[in-house]
Amino acid sequence: MNNSTKQPVGSRGRVSPSKMNNSTKQPVGGRGGVSPPKMNFKQKAALKALEFVQDNMILGLGSGSTTAIFIDLLGDQIQKGALRNIQGVPTSEATAVQARRLGIVLTSLVEHPHLDLAVDGADEVDPALNLIKGLGRAALREKIVEMHASRFVVIVDESKIVARLGTRGALPVEIVQFEAELHVRWLNTLGCRAELWLEEDDSRVVTDNGNYLVRCWFEQGIADAYTLARALADYPGVVGHGLFLDMATAVIVAGAHAIRILNRGKDTAEGIKEINSRISRRAPTPK
Repeated sequence: MNNSTKQPVGSRGRVSPSKMNNSTKQPVGGRGGVSPPKMNFKQKAALKALEFVQDNMILGLGSGSTTAIFIDLLGDQIQKGALRNIQGVPTSEATAVQARRLGIVLTSLVEHPHLDLAVDGADEVDPALNLIKGLGRAALREKIVEMHASRFVVIVDESKIVARLGTRGALPVEIVQFEAELHVRWLNTLGCRAELWLEEDDSRVVTDNGNYLVRCWFEQGIADAYTLARALADYPGVVGHGLFLDMATAVIVAGAHAIRILNRGKDTAEGIKEINSRISRRAPTPK
């Protein structure tokens, strides 16, 4: 990776498709009775994701604007009695607040370490269904929760599809507050432009975990996401990053004319059978 020009330590605000093969086109619309022409792409993807949810499931609830739509739809179905005995593990304080407001019962990974399904958005999706996540400031908790899910379904609109990760926006990296500038300096040696993420008032963005966030821009995208992920994992000051590699089992992509569901090989019939067996054991015993 080439060295980039040094930039100021901090930056404010948020950062601002290629085609993928082996996708299955699905008709737009689905559960919930919402008229497709009145929905935007995020709503269409979120509505399709709701079809993956069954009674008695333990869900991982992601964070961000697209997932917030899914959680609203999920809460509506629970309130109507269309879905029963649903519990969720939230990936951020904001998600927890929203879920409680909608009457979604919350639990934890300590109580339920094997989640049936996690649903979340993504900032970028590459042809291998690897992701960049975390511009909603919750990547660390998202990764902790979603790695415990038997199925991880990602909901995006078609603008999030990229040929190479890092070409659409920044990669978020979560660092400890101690010697933060030192960690930013090290990140700048990785061939990117790394800057502390600042709020509009120039204060440093602080995550739910009490850490700082750094945004890393790669001019030509990330050449080797696996090597970069390994380097970030090995550095003591980094506690998390937005590369979600080999994690998504399916990606729902909503576009102007259709919804595509892109599947990874590990989302197998055997895996689905295991999930169904687990949730059937949670079903209430008929009186």
